[in-house]
Amino acid sequence: MWDRLITDCHVATLVAEPGNPLGLFPNAAIGIVDGRIVRVGKRAELAGFRAREVVALGGAWITPGLIDCHTHLVFGGTRANEHAMRRAGASYEEIANAGGGIASTVADTKAASADELRDSARRRLHALMAGGVTTIEIKSGYGLDTASEIRLLNTAKAIGRDEAVRIVPTLLALHALPPGEDRDAYVKMVAEEMIPAVARAGIATSVDAFCETIAFTPAEVERIFVAARANGLSVRLHAEQLSNQHGAALAASYKALSVDHLEHLDALGARAMASAGTVAVLLPGAYYALQETRKPPVQLLRDQGVPIAIATDCNPGTSPLLSPTLAINMACTLFGLTPEEAIAGMTINAARALGLAHDIGTIEAGKAADLCVWRIDQINELAYWIGLPGPERRIYAGVDR
Repeated sequence: MWDRLITDCHVATLVAEPGNPLGLFPNAAIGIVDGRIVRVGKRAELAGFRAREVVALGGAWITPGLIDCHTHLVFGGTRANEHAMRRAGASYEEIANAGGGIASTVADTKAASADELRDSARRRLHALMAGGVTTIEIKSGYGLDTASEIRLLNTAKAIGRDEAVRIVPTLLALHALPPGEDRDAYVKMVAEEMIPAVARAGIATSVDAFCETIAFTPAEVERIFVAARANGLSVRLHAEQLSNQHGAALAASYKALSVDHLEHLDALGARAMASAGTVAVLLPGAYYALQETRKPPVQLLRDQGVPIAIATDCNPGTSPLLSPTLAINMACTLFGLTPEEAIAGMTINAARALGLAHDIGTIEAGKAADLCVWRIDQINELAYWIGLPGPERRIYAGVDR
């Protein structure tokens, strides 16, 4: 006997097939046992199966639970003052060079108590969950020393223990250089102390870095990648956001799960990503908040066959975005993605960016029963409405949450 039979619904399975990129399955039903999908089929075909609970949805649409594959959710304070500075004309680099940016959040984060960090992060988490998120990646990066980074990763894990959500912690090992710190000594510490400590503690699955003129060089990033791989951790990279440092090609050479931002990506980098199976994670919230004018080369990514994911990049300075459906809409209106591409970008391709496509991101037998029920007439409305409030039901591990 099944635990649940969800019926009278239309399903976007995200199992792509020719002419049906979202795997649309009208008049469908879904069987669930022990928090996992056991069958997806026509409503009439599954009607004879017994289940402890039968839920008729009256023609609603179901998608996989949304996956936010790039966030910086745990931090102290805000940077609302920088929003005002940008409106007055200050650039990202000017704010950083004036002592703002990441450095100011590091100071606020270190000053925050454990309770303050947990409570503020949980509020942001609840907003994203209300929007349909069932899996969320959370980066560290606002500690800049081993003990502080471990504190942030433990906080990320802690806020998920009592919540119906899957937390994927990432060590953002190279985010910014601490004031007054010797560059070489700091990178060496991260590679030889921080990454091994995090790996031993088992509190992150991957290592990230910020490769940019105002952050870290490709050579410095490569030292971190070598250490990550030696300690059994996957790698990801913030790259090609403000300039082309050829970080994408470097990341691809280490089989990175994803490269994120990519406004200045070139053909060489795109080809390398395609060859490595590395996902391009586009972050329209940052593009919007920073009032950038150079868009990621979406057509280049399409032409090379690079999977495209979408994320909120929720962070205090450059993307204070708490709506996954708004990120989907922005990906279409700002970057020119099709609705199908944007929806796939926050489901199956986001799962690929986290190395979790074997378990989440599609609706098919064997996958986790993480689902969103949307009271809409057609699936493209997920990309059409500006600020859609969220799903009618959010199902995590087979249960309404």
